[in-house]
Formats: sequence, structure tokens, C-alpha cells
Amino acid sequence: MRILGIDPGLATMGWGVVESGLHSPVFIGCGVITTPPDMRLQDRLIHIRNSVQELLTTHRPDEIVFEELFFARNVTTALTVGAARGVAISACAEYSPLLYEYTPMQIKQGITGYGRADKHQVQQMVMLILKLSAAPKPDDAADAVAAAITHLNAGPAKIQFRMK
Repeated sequence: MRILGIDPGLATMGWGVVESGLHSPVFIGCGVITTPPDMRLQDRLIHIRNSVQELLTTHRPDEIVFEELFFARNVTTALTVGAARGVAISACAEYSPLLYEYTPMQIKQGITGYGRADKHQVQQMVMLILKLSAAPKPDDAADAVAAAITHLNAGPAKIQFRMK
């Protein structure tokens, strides 16, 4: 089972791929899709869509998981990140109907056992789980890898996290 995790963002969208191993998840790769702020919004969205399609073609995931958006204040940021997330979901939905989403708290709980863990704790656990010598970088990629691990470890309970 190969999982693509996506941490949505307009300027930086993290991605990470893990697959089930004999005894623990196996790290395949991670990175970010970036768009410069001086690029027109529609061009940024096209770039994100094309890049996500390229990831799907390259890594051929069995299932795809997104981190849900959480914003406390900035409505403008929420709207543009929501647009980027929507473009990524659209590209993934054309590839497969097996799309899932987890809140940041659910991912932290799934990785560390504590839903309010900080980024450093999550990154340390990702390193341990995947037997890596360093945490995936940058943070957006590490978050996407954590989402993918959370989904892989969800087992049969994953059905409740399927996008509706």
C-alpha cells in the first residue's frame, strides 16, 4: 500500500510518500510544490495542479490523504490556500476516488500519541518511525509525511476519514 500525503498551501504545498513495509512504514520520498507570490493566482493554481498530476504519475499512490485546513484569523489566506487545496483535490479525484483527510490534531495524535504535540515532537517521531537519520525537510513536507503515516497506521478505521 503506497500513500501520498499532502499538506495544502498556496506558496508551499508539502507532499510525502510512504508505503507499508514488513514491520513498519517505508519512506519513499517527500518535497514541496512552490509558487512565487508575484505569480498570478490562476497561474499558481495551474502550476499546483500540474505538479500534483506529475506526483501521481511518478509515485502511483494507492490512496491519498490531505491535512485539513485550520485557520484562526486570516480569511484571505484561508481562501487562497483553500483554492490551492481544491485544485489538488480535483487532480487527485481524477486519479482515484480513495481520498482521505485528517485534522492536524488527529495527525499529531496518530504520530505522537498526543494531539497537542509540537512540530519538533512530530518530526522526531516521524524520524523514529521511518528510521531516518534526519527529519524530512522542509516542515510542509514533514507534515505531509506525518499525514501519510497516520493514514497507513489507521488500518480499517481509515474509512471514517474518507472524503465525502
